[in-house]
Amino acid sequence: QAQLVASGGGLVQAGGSLRLSCAATGLTFRRYAVGWFRQAPGKEREFVAGIDWNGGKIEYVDSVKGRFTISRDNAKSTVYLQMNSVKPEDTAVYLCARSRSTVVRSTVDEYDWWGQGTQVTVSS
Repeated sequence: QAQLVASGGGLVQAGGSLRLSCAATGLTFRRYAVGWFRQAPGKEREFVAGIDWNGGKIEYVDSVKGRFTISRDNAKSTVYLQMNSVKPEDTAVYLCARSRSTVVRSTVDEYDWWGQGTQVTVSS
């Protein structure tokens, strides 16, 4: 069955690192932009990072610039989010999603397929 599986979350101390993975199975992936979003309790779903279909264009929300890096390996149908220097405010469920197009967009309604998410908890 087609799905996006997000993994790699967990408990990490402030200042530490995690690498999240988003793997596509039974789902067209190579020709689509992919985004990472996060949602904390009581907060709206927030765009974190996005990457276009071939990795040529990348966007980040200002709060993670210089700390997070998004990348993709189309041969493995996988997108990664390397999270460095994490902060307690990074705590959230992180979800990956496939865009409706080849280009990066930053709003929820511009994505048409969502994974279940992986929990990231940053302790201080």
